[in-house]
Amino acid sequence: MIKNFIRGGITFLGFWIGFGIFTLARGLLVGVPKERLDLFAVISGIVIAIIFFLLTPVLIKLSSRIAGNIDKETRHLSAVDFITGVAGLIIGLVIAMLISNPITAFIPFISLNPTAAVVVTVAIYIILAWLGIVIGSRKGRDLVNMVLNSRRELRRDIAEGAAAVRGAAGPTARELREAKRQERYSTPKIFDTSVIIDGRIADILKAGFLEGRIVIPDFVLVELRHIADSSDGLKRNRGRRGLDILNKIQEDFGVDIYATASDKNLEDVPEVDVKLLKLAQSMKGKLVTNDYNLNKVATIQNIPVLNINDLANRLKPVVLPGEEMTLYLVKEGKERGQAVAYLDDGTMIVVEDGKGQIGNTVDVVVTSVLQTAAGRMIFARLG
Repeated sequence: MIKNFIRGGITFLGFWIGFGIFTLARGLLVGVPKERLDLFAVISGIVIAIIFFLLTPVLIKLSSRIAGNIDKETRHLSAVDFITGVAGLIIGLVIAMLISNPITAFIPFISLNPTAAVVVTVAIYIILAWLGIVIGSRKGRDLVNMVLNSRRELRRDIAEGAAAVRGAAGPTARELREAKRQERYSTPKIFDTSVIIDGRIADILKAGFLEGRIVIPDFVLVELRHIADSSDGLKRNRGRRGLDILNKIQEDFGVDIYATASDKNLEDVPEVDVKLLKLAQSMKGKLVTNDYNLNKVATIQNIPVLNINDLANRLKPVVLPGEEMTLYLVKEGKERGQAVAYLDDGTMIVVEDGKGQIGNTVDVVVTSVLQTAAGRMIFARLG
């Protein structure tokens, strides 16, 4: 019963669409009797009605799909986005009213044809209402934040002016506020799990070599929690260490926890690494990681990456061929007669013909330095 009712309504709508289309075009048919034009308009309406009747199942499926997409788009819509979207709709309708009246009144073909005037007016209202909703929902939050920030800055300026009158250090307070504002709006740094567990990032932040917003996606927190709850003792310790490091960063520098439930681009992405890449692209931020493969994929996609291992390798002391060093030989090397020693930063040094001196401290001369993806290797010979 309901399907038949919907089909009848769609057919009726098709008739009036066909009738309206022909009525719009009748101004182009000069010299045709009015009775024949009316007959053609009715025939046009009947033809379009039959087409709509036959296409009803397709139209119903299409409308269901559109309704599903609308529900999916609005499911995570915040209250601010909803309010700004409604405000955009109202503004769009007001602009449509201001535009449609002059168009329908002063364009001859439209002003002399009432049906054409109705169709053009409806089209203008639909287009501007849609634009108002889209622009309001997408840019309304930025506008609200801009207004709120302007009000805060105005209040702070007034307070600083009053403090300056009383002899307080107004300019210093202004400089501090400007520094905080620049830090807030600088490029966000998005941390992955590996760099949090590594722990060196806390020392880098403490030294002041990394600035800007620190963003931790909620799915990274979930991954850290799973690692900390692992049955494997080593994994569990690494996960707990990561949580401790994150708490330290939060206390000392502050962290933005990014809720991905409101991000439609990440809704159907299962892999953590892919989510990180998409988030870095959408936020125009830099990905901070120690993961070699993630680093390579991000580089291919032109996503800026800050790799702590790369930083550590570049900060290692420069060793040149011919330089003399004193080393303690630890173990045997892979090749025959070789011995291995290590610098304080963990750099491995391979000493040719040093096997007989393993366990002793010897003087060596550097012969060559090899930079690999895993780090740096130094080759030397006994001095």
